[in-house]
Amino acid sequence: MTLPLLCRDVYGIIGHDGLPAQVAMLRSQPYPCIHPYVKPTSSDTGEKAMKAVLLMNHGGPEMLRYGDAPDPTAGPGEVVVDIHAASVNAADYKVRLGSGRSNLRFPYILGRDFSGVVSEVGPGVTDLAIGDAVFGVCDQGIEGAYAEKIAIKAAIIAKKPDRLGHAEAAAMALTSLTALWALEDTAQLKAGETILIQGGAGGVAGFGIQLAKYIGATVITTASARNHDYVRSLGADRVIDYNVEDFTKTVTNCDAVFDTVGGEVQIRSYAVLKPGGRLVWVAAAPEGSQPPRSDVQTLRPGVARDRKHLERMLELFEAGAVWPPEIVRYKLTDAAEAHQVSESRHLQGKLVFEVR
Repeated sequence: MTLPLLCRDVYGIIGHDGLPAQVAMLRSQPYPCIHPYVKPTSSDTGEKAMKAVLLMNHGGPEMLRYGDAPDPTAGPGEVVVDIHAASVNAADYKVRLGSGRSNLRFPYILGRDFSGVVSEVGPGVTDLAIGDAVFGVCDQGIEGAYAEKIAIKAAIIAKKPDRLGHAEAAAMALTSLTALWALEDTAQLKAGETILIQGGAGGVAGFGIQLAKYIGATVITTASARNHDYVRSLGADRVIDYNVEDFTKTVTNCDAVFDTVGGEVQIRSYAVLKPGGRLVWVAAAPEGSQPPRSDVQTLRPGVARDRKHLERMLELFEAGAVWPPEIVRYKLTDAAEAHQVSESRHLQGKLVFEVR
């Protein structure tokens, strides 16, 4: 069986000495290893192979294998990027488990955002050149960033400034894109308004806190006690420990809610909105549930991939309005461990693969 050419048209800083407690615990326990290598299947045809993390089937972290996949090539309007860093997102373990994706061809390469250097330019590309440092998010419905190389539409990635490292750019790519679409384009948050951001220590929510403060809003967020100092450092005006305090009893009259948690948290979040308020969500409510109020708006941002929003993030970064989240770095060979931490949903900031 020949590996499918999954690298074409692909989508989608703490050192280990300072790991959060849940990561340190995992490092002291055995976990499924992603070795042995998957043997290259492209040798018979003479195709060049790159290293990648291959999802062999839906299931646990043991379904991830570090092996070979065919090198991508740049088609019309595309570039090939030599990946230096790739981000881990909650969507990755959900795809691994089979949530909402039943038509994958295995082996499959996960990963949605990355940073690297252009190594090949396809026909029709005039605004990027070989050697340009770039970052971006794979197009909707496709993935492939857990790899040494990726082919992607040039129009949806942006040049990376020197003062933003590859790991930081990868960590901020999808999180910033999502938060910008959610708060600026969808919620249209304004100065003087009050917003509740659910799950403030996560990557998307953390960027959302910074963005909301820059806009001029009052920011309330939820986080476990160990993350209170962190979310306050991002700009949160008030932090609620969701383990000991019911936010529906102490928060009222919000203009907007940004829900990155989903489930019953989303349903309960309606209680804190004023009439005419907006609930913007990126994590789903329980299946089959309906919004409990008709006097507020329920909005889901269409997180389109484009250069404009990546460059908007860079403007905010250069202005000092936002900065990279805390980062825990892994190698591609540590993908199983990274997924275990991501799936625990108690991490602070972002997990990033250092590819080169």
